[in-house]
Amino acid sequence: MTVRSRSSASNIILTNIETIPGSTITQHLGLVQGSSVRAKHLGRDIAAGLKNLVGGELKGYTELLQEARQEATDRMVQEAQQKGANAIVNVRFATSSLTQGAAELFVYGTAVRVG
Repeated sequence: MTVRSRSSASNIILTNIETIPGSTITQHLGLVQGSSVRAKHLGRDIAAGLKNLVGGELKGYTELLQEARQEATDRMVQEAQQKGANAIVNVRFATSSLTQGAAELFVYGTAVRVG
């Protein structure tokens, strides 16, 4: 599946594939990355514990991850802009647990200029 979207922070094209259909990569500017470390919120933990009893989506955590994903993406886009990029290809997301109750959301890709 091809994903082609524009970041809400700028006009930089973001894609999870190696090329941008209809465009030619004219310059490779290197790896760019962004991350966000978030801790759980006591109120969200209590709500999640109750939700585990009855099942369903943990909306508090969904919102937390969406916020972290957007913040990390915005940081990656800023780095790409500083390098003079107008696109980022091969965008990937990863998460890791840092300590009990805190996690990092990490995004990375390759900054390029397309024409």
